[in-house]
Amino acid sequence: MKHFLFLSTLAISCLAMGCASQPEEMLFNGKDLSNWGFVVSDDSVPADRVFSVENGTILIQGSPFGYMFTKQSYKNYTLSLEWSWVDKPTNSGIFLIIQELNNPFPKGIECQLKAGSAGDFVLLGGTEMEEYALPEGEERPRVQIIPKLEESNEKAQGAWNKADITVNEGTITVYINDVLQNVGTSTVKEGHIGLQSEGKRIQFRNVKLTKAD
Repeated sequence: MKHFLFLSTLAISCLAMGCASQPEEMLFNGKDLSNWGFVVSDDSVPADRVFSVENGTILIQGSPFGYMFTKQSYKNYTLSLEWSWVDKPTNSGIFLIIQELNNPFPKGIECQLKAGSAGDFVLLGGTEMEEYALPEGEERPRVQIIPKLEESNEKAQGAWNKADITVNEGTITVYINDVLQNVGTSTVKEGHIGLQSEGKRIQFRNVKLTKAD
């Protein structure tokens, strides 16, 4: 009986202290990109000339177009990462719920990281979100954007920005530097995660994922 009471007390204590929370999965180990795949526009250059590791961070050249993607598909998680511009603020993005690993702009949802627009949703490859409404009688534009909720809160050149993105049964919630910037609902609930090459050089670090219960 004493043993049972001890285990019960320990279990309650663990719950109170967050012991039951899901472990973090480091999507980038700080050493290599062995658990990522790559797409480069027209296979114009080898992927390792676009995506590499330098001083413990992911370095993406920005040109040519392309993206690196998780080999595993994910559903219901929180993705946290940091990014910083190497030369000057430019363009990149985080791809979510990638459904087709093919061309440089796959079918999926982009959390925009373009300077001044971090937190916008960009619908790629005909992807749908409930929050995107096309005015009646108008043709769907080539690029569909769901704007962020607040003014840009990105940090100055050279500083590290943070993105925290939760995907829960297709609902995507985006925080940029701890400010809620967007919420959207995808009709698709599972897919790969990607980091984009577009513009100029960008660094990523502390790329980690916590799965939901």
